[in-house]
Amino acid sequence: MEQKSNTFLETEKIGTLMRKYSIPCIISLLVAALYNIVDQIFIANADYLGSYGNAANTVVFPLTVVALAIAVMIGDGCCAFVSISLGANRKKDAHQSIGNAIELCIVSSIILTAVYLLAMEPILTFFGGKVNADTFANAKEYFFWIALGVPFYMFGQAMNPIIRSDGSPKFAMVSTVAGAVANIIFDPILIYPLHMGMKGAAVATVAGQVLTAGLSVWYLFHMKAIKLEKSSFSLQGSLLRRFLTLGVTSFLAQASLVVSMAAVQNMCTKYGALDPVFGQIEYAQIPLAVLGIVMKFFQIAISVAVGMAAGCIPIVGYNIGAKRKDRAKQLFTYLLTGEAAVGLIALLIVEVFPRQLIGIFGAANESAYYTTFAVKSFRIYLCMMVLATVNKGTFIYLQALGKAVQSTLISLTREIILGVALPIILPIFFGLDGLLYSFPAADILTFIVAVIIIRKTYAELKEDKKQVFVTKEAGL
Repeated sequence: MEQKSNTFLETEKIGTLMRKYSIPCIISLLVAALYNIVDQIFIANADYLGSYGNAANTVVFPLTVVALAIAVMIGDGCCAFVSISLGANRKKDAHQSIGNAIELCIVSSIILTAVYLLAMEPILTFFGGKVNADTFANAKEYFFWIALGVPFYMFGQAMNPIIRSDGSPKFAMVSTVAGAVANIIFDPILIYPLHMGMKGAAVATVAGQVLTAGLSVWYLFHMKAIKLEKSSFSLQGSLLRRFLTLGVTSFLAQASLVVSMAAVQNMCTKYGALDPVFGQIEYAQIPLAVLGIVMKFFQIAISVAVGMAAGCIPIVGYNIGAKRKDRAKQLFTYLLTGEAAVGLIALLIVEVFPRQLIGIFGAANESAYYTTFAVKSFRIYLCMMVLATVNKGTFIYLQALGKAVQSTLISLTREIILGVALPIILPIFFGLDGLLYSFPAADILTFIVAVIIIRKTYAELKEDKKQVFVTKEAGL
């Protein structure tokens, strides 16, 4: 009988596996988050762009998340399916799912690019782009080039978890880091001496995405546990349904975030216009620019939380496939502890150093209103970071267990039910401050739901004494 691949996932210490898989994944996601953040830092410090360019960047950001949502649905779903298949020694399912994922990613990315280019103005308007004329002009320029890079961006993001499932988390990390380094190199050159403005920032980003996609293609021809064959690329509807079902939670997590951002950005524009300061045309873009910056810092913290959990997907999937619930339970405990620690560190940073954080984003070139609103936003908007990171880690872990319903419930509760309703309702009573309170309120209410599901999951992962005894006798 052919031996299973990646057997170390069933035998090596859980803590060691978590470090091996999660750290490269965290770095990969942090670097991915830095693509947009680096653009925003260089844009903010260019005196001919400033807060107008920052606001434009905020408008476009949700549209990159739409592309990411589709990519992670394909990539994370395939990653979980491949890991479970390898754990159960079903190599044919593993290589065919990867081939199908590659084809699906290419086709969907081309379609999304076409939609973006054909409906650019209404899309940007929907996300608050018309807060003033300068912001809208910058958003159009930036978005055109970002849209052209969508196929490369989606391919790199979709292949990243698939590469991890093949047992190469370090290469997945390196491919993403290489793209980010290219972006960091090109950004200041194109924005400052070449004075290319928003176009320069976008072109630098796309250049990095092309590099990451190219490295991913190279890896697909040099896989370790899985070898792609001609038959891998024969599309199978039943196979697509099986792995996309596992990835739908990742899709909903990102897609629902887009819906939430749309609500926040529209309410920001609406209630900013009613504010005595930000209702003035020369300051109208400030709330949108500041909230974009605050959300970017949140994106950094949440990238660590997601990376920690996503890195566990191959470990969980393999051990569930191998019927080792005891190891899956131990991993869940380690994960929840780590997520809480990440949230606590992020909370301390935003509460103690908000002025320093906003200073990175060109505060010296802006009015005092910019800094004052930013300090308030950091301290209120992100005050429940501990709960936010635990919530995020929980739903990703549930996804790895194949519990799509419970995982989706947590995600939709946070981003759709609460992430849309609260930003609409609270500003009615508290104005722009209500918009800031909506974020921590949503995290508190979501955590209540998460705790119920966490307790139930622990009960289901309760060790089977007979099974554990047998595996220990076998020397595992």
